[in-house]
Amino acid sequence: MILDQNGNISIITQEKATVIELVKKLQTLYPKFKNNNIIVALTTLKKLVLEDIIEFLEISNNHRATKHSFVIVTDKIDLNIVPDEVVVVPTMQEAYDIIEMEEMERDLGF
Repeated sequence: MILDQNGNISIITQEKATVIELVKKLQTLYPKFKNNNIIVALTTLKKLVLEDIIEFLEISNNHRATKHSFVIVTDKIDLNIVPDEVVVVPTMQEAYDIIEMEEMERDLGF
């Protein structure tokens, strides 16, 4: 797991471990980046299944409840099967765009 910081965005890149191991590490290290927007880049992993994305559901819901963005980046899953509660996009640029839009919505009180 690689952790980078870009302003108020924490970028977590997964390289080798399984999705379950990554979620456990995220939960352990969560206090370190709980006040930032989070991008989880899964671009280096092989094909993902819906169960892999569901693993992030709890941490995503908790983080979004604190008025911060949580976005997963992967092009290895059919986006049509992903539940609406989890934000998944195919590129890093789209992740930044989602965070920017969500911050504007929060500023406007939506």
